[in-house]
Amino acid sequence: MSENSTVDRERVRAAVIELLNAIGEDPGREGLAETPRRIADMYAEIFGGLAMDPTEHLKVGFEVAHDEMVILRDIPFYSMCEHHFLPFHGRAHVGYVPDGRVVGISKLARVVEGFARRPQIQEQLTSQVAQAIMEALNPDGVAVVIEAEHLCMTMRGIQKPGSRMVTSAMRGQFRQSSVTRGEFLLLVQGR
Repeated sequence: MSENSTVDRERVRAAVIELLNAIGEDPGREGLAETPRRIADMYAEIFGGLAMDPTEHLKVGFEVAHDEMVILRDIPFYSMCEHHFLPFHGRAHVGYVPDGRVVGISKLARVVEGFARRPQIQEQLTSQVAQAIMEALNPDGVAVVIEAEHLCMTMRGIQKPGSRMVTSAMRGQFRQSSVTRGEFLLLVQGR
């Protein structure tokens, strides 16, 4: 993903040198000498979603006579909180009810990853994944639940390690039918 990144590595490198100076460190110190380059390379990777349209993964699908729920659960992801630039990470659960068209299951994971690899907040990430699938596949419904631990809350601030935020986005049948929504939530929790 980093090959297509919009990240200006030289500017990031210079900014990290300035940051190290600002906190009272010596950017030339042996342990820190390569840190600006490493951070620039890392940012190109973890913000690679900025250079992509995650919905592109949903363009290749298959016409099938399947109109029952499809769920991919426990999709691991890593993202960066746009408020503190600290990571949040967890698992996404994505379900949809096809209306004659399905995509390969890896495509659902790629959509999650594409939106997660940018400065983000969890609420927005959840909605973006649901909306992308809804618009690209035109299914009868989409459900997304994301559970994540936020380092901006666990390692700083209130410092409550182990706390997990849960967000959901329901579209179509999942919003309209408590039975459909309940089935999805039961299957997602059925670890």
